[in-house]
Amino acid sequence: MSQNSCSPCYRLGQMCTYMLRLGTAGFGGPVALVGYMHRDLVEQRKWISESEYREGLTLAQLMPGPLAAQLAIYLGYVHYGLLGATLVGTIFVLPSFLMVVALGWVYSQYGGITWMQSVFYGVGPAVIGIISIAAYRLTLKSIGNSRLMWAIYLVSALVTIITESESVWLFLGAGLITWAIRSRPQQAVPVTLPALSPVSAVLLLAAGKASFNELLLQITVFFTKAGAFVFGSGLAIVPFLYGGVVKEYGWLNDQQFLDAVAVAMVTPGPVVITVGFIGYLVTSPGAGFPAGLAGAAVAALATFLPCWLFTVLPAPWFRKHGRRPGITAFVDGVTAAAIGAIAGSCLVLGRRTVFIDGWQPDYPRVLVLAATLFLLTRFRRLSEPWVVAGAAILGLLLFPFLSR
Repeated sequence: MSQNSCSPCYRLGQMCTYMLRLGTAGFGGPVALVGYMHRDLVEQRKWISESEYREGLTLAQLMPGPLAAQLAIYLGYVHYGLLGATLVGTIFVLPSFLMVVALGWVYSQYGGITWMQSVFYGVGPAVIGIISIAAYRLTLKSIGNSRLMWAIYLVSALVTIITESESVWLFLGAGLITWAIRSRPQQAVPVTLPALSPVSAVLLLAAGKASFNELLLQITVFFTKAGAFVFGSGLAIVPFLYGGVVKEYGWLNDQQFLDAVAVAMVTPGPVVITVGFIGYLVTSPGAGFPAGLAGAAVAALATFLPCWLFTVLPAPWFRKHGRRPGITAFVDGVTAAAIGAIAGSCLVLGRRTVFIDGWQPDYPRVLVLAATLFLLTRFRRLSEPWVVAGAAILGLLLFPFLSR
């Protein structure tokens, strides 16, 4: 249970139900998903306090692995410990995993997803609109009037735009600068996190159980590295996956890999769930559904197990010391940098999505983006999945004519 003196105002089943809905209908990738969690759990339901949310966001940014999944795991841990973290994390990921497995079966049976380009043509700019609104709301809520926070926010956004990547060193530096400015030297707080030796033992055990043949062992090892050593949002894992899946092992060709990324973008839940689709394709040729399902399950487990461990192992320390003035200052700095990086990534992804050949606008996509922003700001109760569904239909109608 939480270290808070008050009891939680919700049941674990309610949190699991919420995460099930979010994992089933939460479009927009990691930026939008963390925004939904703040809006729904902090602002509206008030199940999670602002400080608890910030602790979770900071931990998710500092540790390797997919951002949204780690934040969900931490929020499950806040009041219900290891059981809450495990159930909430599993339920959050499960819907999108089942979806990508189903799409993997369709893809392998019918030789590709020719309609996926059409769907993604419309969904892409709509997703950018959803992400942008989430980033805007997070900015207004979290940065406040502090000049220091705004300076960190803007520097982080600018660095993200220029480098087109996120750096854990930037987050750490922002936290240390804020701590140095706001806090005077105090009695040292033990900062030794729980030993990570159990990580190796659990991962080796998982590998041993999964390695009923050499291919599954290779998948286990590779995707464990992907989950354990890639920092940033779910999109940050894409270059790492490309280097291994296409270049090193040759499991997929370029087009298959691009289709896998597209599948992750047009399905709800964390973007990193594309590992399930990739695992299915790698093991399904000539072997059918059971082998493909095994490959998808092993790839997903190997990717998400490290992020679960890297969340629950340091979580007790965060819960115990997170409200000390020095730690609060550090968390504020990291949060400002994280939200700045999120805002910067909106511009990076937006440019890649609605422009072609450098800065030549793709006007139909620009119109979809503008329509998404208008609808979601004008009609606050409009659900994002309806916008995504409408954009997908537009893509199916428009793309065949535009691609001629």
